[in-house]
Amino acid sequence: MNKMNEIKLVFVYNADSGVINLVKDFWKKILRPSSYECNLCFQTFGAFSMKKDWKSFIKNLDIDSEFLHRDEFEKAYHIKNAKYPSAYILENGNLTLLISADEMNEAKSLDEMEVLVLSKVNNLSPIAKATV
Repeated sequence: MNKMNEIKLVFVYNADSGVINLVKDFWKKILRPSSYECNLCFQTFGAFSMKKDWKSFIKNLDIDSEFLHRDEFEKAYHIKNAKYPSAYILENGNLTLLISADEMNEAKSLDEMEVLVLSKVNNLSPIAKATV
């Protein structure tokens, strides 16, 4: 499969990086899943790692993907008033919102998350698709 040139899908978790945050998120996900703040994490991760189906889905997309925690995203891209979880398209240095936090939070299963991502990727501009 060809990858889109100079185009990347950037997923942003509604969680910060680091071991302490990882431990807090793990316990919150296990003990009080209804209070968990990152639907992207909730749908795509098991207790200890990324779900195999999601990993395979991402690998088979015709676009490179990157996953960042919100603190890493803010440091790298300096986007003001971003809402998380979300996904952006990075094309030739320009970052554009692709999947809003509201849309991402509506996914109630891994299958729904995959359908959402696929529908958005399939609706990319003709210029982006021409690079496939």
